[in-house]
This record gives sequence, structure tokens and C-alpha cells, in this order.
Amino acid sequence: MHESIELIEKLVNSVDIFNRLREQEIEIGVTPKQEVYREDKLVLYHFQSQVEKSFNIPILIVYALVNRPYIVDLQEGRSLVANLLNLGLDVYLIDWGYPNQDDRWLTIDKYINGYINNCVDVIRDRHNLEQINLLGICQGGTFSLCYSSLYPEKVKNLITMVTPVDFHINEGLLNVWSGSSLGTQALDVDLLVDTLGNIPGNFLNFVFVMLKPFQLGVKKYIDLLELVEYEDKLLNFLRMEKWIFDSPDQAGETFRQFIKDFYQGNKLIKGKIEIGNKRVDLGNIRIPILNIYAEQDHLVLPASSLALEKYVGSVDYTVRSFPVGHIGMYVSSKVQKDLPPTIADWLKARE
Repeated sequence: MHESIELIEKLVNSVDIFNRLREQEIEIGVTPKQEVYREDKLVLYHFQSQVEKSFNIPILIVYALVNRPYIVDLQEGRSLVANLLNLGLDVYLIDWGYPNQDDRWLTIDKYINGYINNCVDVIRDRHNLEQINLLGICQGGTFSLCYSSLYPEKVKNLITMVTPVDFHINEGLLNVWSGSSLGTQALDVDLLVDTLGNIPGNFLNFVFVMLKPFQLGVKKYIDLLELVEYEDKLLNFLRMEKWIFDSPDQAGETFRQFIKDFYQGNKLIKGKIEIGNKRVDLGNIRIPILNIYAEQDHLVLPASSLALEKYVGSVDYTVRSFPVGHIGMYVSSKVQKDLPPTIADWLKARE
């Protein structure tokens, strides 16, 4: 009886808090920024710093096409962008926007040889530099590896974070679902794209939830009852929910190629990826690399990221890990105390 009364009180309090919350209170993206380039749906942002810059070479953040990049600028105290700025870095970020049916035929060639290369050139021109630094996150890290192989003369230092490299680590359910072991028997991506055109973001969200159905689909909402009395914790939860369900659709042809060539064919480490009639050779990457992975990552298993060392040509190769999961790399308060200085110190030694 007593426990039932406590539960009712929590629910009443939660309703009161939800009624007082407004949309602007769960806004994500706290750091002032300026649009410096736009192409199709893409926007290149330059973040505004309140401290004097102590790095000569700017850094461009390349995020994945899945979900929105504002996770790296989540809120005060949990913003990778803000923390990098406070350490004196000059930070740019690509926002891919929301593809629609007009973008169905966009290819990986367009994303890498087109969009990323154009953004890099804009930054090089703005700063009168030959090279800039890249920070690629998740799929954006894979794209950054491809870009650095094709354009090594434009990249000074490369940082990869929770980045898949070997896509045939079959302990990862996402790899298996995508066809790392069974190919089209697991996922007939041609049928999927030919039927749907673009791949709905909601469909991919469902796939990610099903990788951990209890933790991501049930348990977190049960745990929510412990947070409803604390407005700050509830806001943190709602910000994450807002980001999780803000999932852009995926351009059909890019999704098709990424699944077939990377997940099913594992062509990145085989040196068989063709982008714009050019072959991606990881051995062509001889610049300094900082490879950061999450020790408890269930989406990009550590072994998938750690495989990078075997295939790149760089002799300046550094690995750092953090005891969190995939999303914890962006939102863990503890990680945000240690990760930005790790990046800044590594870059400073290579200015």
C-alpha cells in the first residue's frame, strides 16, 4: 500500500513537471554558431568561441548520416564542441540536414568527393591553409578515412571516434543484421531501397532499439519514474529522447552502397572500395591518427575500430579508450572532462 502511494505521488509530480516544461527548455545545441557554407541540404557551421584560439589549424567534425550532429553539443556541461572551444580549438561541423525524395540518388561519391571535399576547401580558403584537421564520428569517421585516403594532401591530422573499420566482427548484432555473415540472406538491401527509395529514419531507429530491446525499449522508461521528481534529470532524459527520435531519412543509393560495400563486402579493409572511380587505400593514410573507441560499444565493437592500425600507413598512430557505450562518448559528464583534453593535447603536439 505504501509503495503504491509513493508511485502515485511520483506520477502526480511528473505530470506537474511535464506541464511546466516548454519546448525551448529541451532545446539541444547550446553553442553559438555561424553558417559559413550551404549546399543542397548541407550546412557548414563555424562555432563561436569566447576564449582566445591557441591552435593554428581548425578542426572539422564529420558526423554520421544517422541521427543529428547536435549530440556533440548537447547541453551546458555535456558539449564536446564547447569543451573543445574552451581549450582554444577552432571548430567547424557539417550538418547533413534532412534528405528527401529528391536526394534518393545521392551516392557516397557525392558525400565524400562532393560535400566533404567542398567543406574542407571552404575552411582551407577561410584560413589560407593547405591542410586542416578532421574529427570523424561513427559513420562520419569511416567517411573521414575514405576522404583522407583520397585527399591526403588536405588533411593534417585525423581523429576517428567510435568508427567502424572491420565490418565483419560478427559479435556485433548490427553487423550481423546488415549481412556481415549472411549477406543478402540477412538483409536484401536492393529490395529495400528499390521498394522504399530513401530509408526512413524511424525504421532505422526501430532496428537500433531491437539490438537491445529491453534496455532501450522498456527499462529506460521504467527508470524514468526515478527521475520525474528532478526537473534537471528529466530535462536531460528528454533531450536524449529528442535526439534519438530526430532521425533523418537515409538517401537510398548511399544506404545501398554503404550496406553492400562496407557491411556485407567488408571492402574498406580489403582495399576494394571505389568512390568516384578512385580506389580507397587505407595504406595511403600516412598522417597522424588518433583512434578513440568506447569499451562498452554495442554498435561499433572495439575490435572493429581497433582493426584500423593494421591497415593504415601511418607510423604516428595513437589509441585511446573510454569505459562507456557508444552514446556515452558524447553525453557522459566524466568522458567530457577527459575526452576534449585528450584531443587537444594530441593535436597540440602535432601543430
